[in-house]
Amino acid sequence: MLKDPYVFDFITAKQGLKEHDIEEQMVSNVTKLLLELGTGFAFMGRQYHLTVGQEDFYIDLLFYNVKLRSYVVIELKNEKFKPEFTGQLSFYVAAVDGELANEGDNPTIGLLLCKEKDNVVAEYSLRDIAAPIGVSEYRLGDVLPEQYLEYLPTPEDLQARI
Repeated sequence: MLKDPYVFDFITAKQGLKEHDIEEQMVSNVTKLLLELGTGFAFMGRQYHLTVGQEDFYIDLLFYNVKLRSYVVIELKNEKFKPEFTGQLSFYVAAVDGELANEGDNPTIGLLLCKEKDNVVAEYSLRDIAAPIGVSEYRLGDVLPEQYLEYLPTPEDLQARI
């Protein structure tokens, strides 16, 4: 069963946070990321390089799940889900199956993490895709607006009072 949404509360949402920044924070907090994904995940790489034909491609995050005996491709989009995202993810899933998977591995799983999605649009986009691909939203930890920060104690203030 696909989790929806994934909650990455170890990443604080700031105005203007880019996809690259979210990805970087996921990798720097890889233990917390693995716990949120579930059991059996091994981190294979960020911006994982694949050469297909004569072209270079970079998968946002690549994992291997030892329990499922399957690669897991995660494509991160810091925007609302668009149907064309499934084409890119489907390509990555097929490329990993063709270039990395070994005999005995199960089919690669693709997970598209978007800032938000319309469930009906996502369902129609995935309806005729045979590969195991899912679309889920993600949530980040919230940062208080600047005007509130001056009224609240800092973590250091709280620690000093304890």
